[in-house]
Amino acid sequence: MSTALPAGVRLRSAEVPADGIPEGPRRLSRLHENAQPRTYERFHLRPLGPLIGAEIAGVDLRAPLTADLRAELNRALLEWKVLFFRDQDISPAQQRAFARNWGPLETNPFLPAGDSAEVTRFARNAGMPGFENIWHTDVTWRPEPALGSVLRLVEVPPRGGDTLWADMAAAYDNLPDEVRERVDGLRAIHDFVPGFARFADPGLLERWQDRFPPVEHPVVRVHPETGRRTLFVNQAFTTCIAGLDRAESDRLLRFLFAQAHVPEYQVRFHWRPNSVAFWDNRATQHYAVNDYHPHPRIAERVAIAGDRPF
Repeated sequence: MSTALPAGVRLRSAEVPADGIPEGPRRLSRLHENAQPRTYERFHLRPLGPLIGAEIAGVDLRAPLTADLRAELNRALLEWKVLFFRDQDISPAQQRAFARNWGPLETNPFLPAGDSAEVTRFARNAGMPGFENIWHTDVTWRPEPALGSVLRLVEVPPRGGDTLWADMAAAYDNLPDEVRERVDGLRAIHDFVPGFARFADPGLLERWQDRFPPVEHPVVRVHPETGRRTLFVNQAFTTCIAGLDRAESDRLLRFLFAQAHVPEYQVRFHWRPNSVAFWDNRATQHYAVNDYHPHPRIAERVAIAGDRPF
């Protein structure tokens, strides 16, 4: 049975399908329609697919970046949304120094820290099977969600433990016309509670709620550097669409959440020791695959502070 939106659907009605992905050919544009692809002079870039994800060779993340190298890496990040670096035996301090080329670093009060408050440490061992993940964009419960993140694997399981990213500009581009017309201009509420309530005792949760109240962001944000329109709701933290009744909001959000599941918008990265990923949190969602239990998997992430979505 097709789950595509029927022609002429009225999006204010209950006809929007739950978890629907439109069928048919997809328009896969890596760049904004007015942007032209350019070559890279200071490193070798190997695309992992036609749309999202590229490996960078010839850059040593232990060394300070020159202004020209930083500019080319930023251009590659905007074009490919997530960059991968192999064989980078870097320390947490070098990881932080690399990330600071894009701005000040965030701290996350809900997650365990590594060697400093700016490093989030994700550790799973034989006694910690973990939770099944969901597609999400990091910290959209903040008024100014992260610009991006730099993740390195400290310990890699012998199999499994991949991470996937999805291009949410492509997801927006391929929405049915009726859906795009409906969601442009809408705003949604984002809250940390759905993602983190299971980790906190009630007293701590209440204090966190006072410190981090729900925030409102556009359902479709404009990327501040590329100008592309990007679908900006996610299942982990988006709770409702402002101004819609609950049934309509839930139905429309289920449809929008499902767009990250389209394989054509995705890249899947297989980690090896000393691999590093750097992604644009403004343009992507990601999903860490939980298929490696009982083997340990230890990762450390540094997040770069962002700006208010518009």
